Amino acid sequence: MAPFLNDSEVTTTGPGNEGNERLCQIVTPVGNFGNGFVDSQVEAALESTTELSTPTAIILDSGSTDSGPSRLALGYLACPRSCYERDMNRLVNFGVKYKVPLLISSVGGDGSDEHVDEFLAIIRELAQLPENSSWNLKVIAIYAGVTPTRVTERLQSGKIIGCGKTVPELTQKEIDQVPRIVAQMGPEPFLQAMLDNPDFNIIIGGRSYDPSPYIAYAAYNALQKKPGDMYSLGKDVMGSFTHMGKIMECGGHCATPKSNGAIAHVYKNATFDLTPMDPLAKCIPRSVAAHSLYEKPRPDILHGPGGYMNLSNCTFEQLEDGRTVRVSGAVFEASRANGEKYTVKLEAARVMGFRTLFMGSFSDPILISQLDNMLDRIRAYVKMQHKDVTETWDLGFHIYGLNGEAVKASPTFVDRPYAVTQRVFVVGEAIAETQKLATSIANVARVGCVHAPYKGQKATSGNFGFGIGGKLELEVAECAEFCIYHLMSLEDGEEDGVSASCHADGIANTVDGKGLFHWTVANIGQAEPLKVAEAIGSTGTSHTNGDATTTKTKATSILPPTQAFKIPENPRFLADIASVLRSKNAGPYEITVDILFDLAEVYELVKSSGVLTAEKIAEQYKLVPGEMVWSGFFDLAQAFKATFPRKRDGKLRVSGGYLENDVHGSQQYLQLMELKLSDDLREKLVAIQRREADKLASLQQQLSTPPAVEVTVSA
Repeated sequence: MAPFLNDSEVTTTGPGNEGNERLCQIVTPVGNFGNGFVDSQVEAALESTTELSTPTAIILDSGSTDSGPSRLALGYLACPRSCYERDMNRLVNFGVKYKVPLLISSVGGDGSDEHVDEFLAIIRELAQLPENSSWNLKVIAIYAGVTPTRVTERLQSGKIIGCGKTVPELTQKEIDQVPRIVAQMGPEPFLQAMLDNPDFNIIIGGRSYDPSPYIAYAAYNALQKKPGDMYSLGKDVMGSFTHMGKIMECGGHCATPKSNGAIAHVYKNATFDLTPMDPLAKCIPRSVAAHSLYEKPRPDILHGPGGYMNLSNCTFEQLEDGRTVRVSGAVFEASRANGEKYTVKLEAARVMGFRTLFMGSFSDPILISQLDNMLDRIRAYVKMQHKDVTETWDLGFHIYGLNGEAVKASPTFVDRPYAVTQRVFVVGEAIAETQKLATSIANVARVGCVHAPYKGQKATSGNFGFGIGGKLELEVAECAEFCIYHLMSLEDGEEDGVSASCHADGIANTVDGKGLFHWTVANIGQAEPLKVAEAIGSTGTSHTNGDATTTKTKATSILPPTQAFKIPENPRFLADIASVLRSKNAGPYEITVDILFDLAEVYELVKSSGVLTAEKIAEQYKLVPGEMVWSGFFDLAQAFKATFPRKRDGKLRVSGGYLENDVHGSQQYLQLMELKLSDDLREKLVAIQRREADKLASLQQQLSTPPAVEVTVSA
């Protein structure tokens, strides 16, 4: 279904990009398929892009390890099936209406073979609906599952290493414990499937490197639908495609304020333009440059299947519309060109036990003052009640509000020593080899929370407020844990995909020396096959009706009002001067923090002040020497970044699993907010703040003063 172009047929150029030929456009409605999107924004984006004489595609990512290991270990979908049905129905109909292909990668969240089949089933079910009688779709399904046998063979031959220094060495035990293993495919299987089936309508991709379908679609058009080596396009072109995909897979996250979707215009000279789909959002150079910080261990060198992307020499140019940014300068260094093996990342998770939860609150100020001691006694009581149990078990508590700020002193609480100024919420979490034992552990612990005595106790009827949702204990079934997050070296050609008549045949034919991935093709729907319009750029949907022009779709915004960042009058802490201060997973084993500054002058002052160093970050997060993965300043985004191992209770941990309470890692920035600024830095910042305030006051005065009117009086 995806059209291609000959050089002689292309005349379209981008704004301010005269002389350079446009290659294609990509519309990404949202950063994660299944999370919903704004129909009017997607429709407006497709109307504008399909009027051009170059091809358009809808591309979305659907996967991540961010939300924990349960998808891989237990086969859960990342979103309810109904959410996938809803979004699939809308996007396929957009594809039918505008005659553009739809590509989705890492379907279901983990990209497992089972979820590829589930997405095929969803499309088949939707095609049976009366309102979808116009569907006749050629659907490619690409599978990313890897057999344990192949992984074992590579492990034994020394061709598997951890993905980063924080990842433990892989053993056969982990391979034997997991129900499925997936490999992050590069762009090669997507590209080969398109070349094999140029009349495709939809690609359902298994686990993929997030930019892979973006790279493949751009390369497909750059190669003009002809078989060829995409790396022959050059490291600058491949760098541009990869950089574009790395940003676009998150939708409008590169905009300010961040929003749902984005549009990429890709050119042949290794440049691309980015525009947010929300009309109230805009891309600016700093917001686009900052995206390479997000979820990455470092911002300048980004590794992926078959090589790495170097962003050191990127440029970000604001275009005249004030909301589009042109990007250039990335290069992709292919592993094999540098004499190294092509590697893919393997992912898998195992079940480590069964969990039961209970929850409730403590309000008595006498009890709260000695809560830690009481919880220790409850643990001992639970152990005593299960002294004859031979199975492995554990009990932990999530405590919220114990160290929080109580209600400030006021006349209302004078001479009221027993006033309730603070409540503490507790979630008890028990894990055991069986669900029955986990529930027994949780039950005894909950009873302990209700009735345990404590020094000075007055409320002898019960300590614990509970019963939320009508449940005393919540059995939450298996507890999963990541255990494979490793790089596997491939021989030449194993990064490819191969066509298979069915999934079973694809698995059978996936052997050493042949493509690791395979695809199948299905024709779904009862109507006439959906054809690409003969004329380049024609969608078959006319925007005019005789002399009357139909009203184009107006994209509606869902963004809240925003306010420009300002430095306070008396800056004391890091949070006073940083416009963005965030933390996030950088894979399951690492946390990364990003600190961005709006004003270049403030950034340079911070950079030279010594307030942000690897040593200070290590002190804040209690890291031992050598644990820091990466830290440094990133001038392109006016930012500082640090990446370090994920820890809990002083021990190295992997995201998700037992006692996890921040699986995204998005709450790990808080200790940096109160990082104190030096007196010298504060003095310089106050001078900047006053100058900026004076500028604003002067501007407001100019806007409020009516212009002088010259009056001539005649005699």
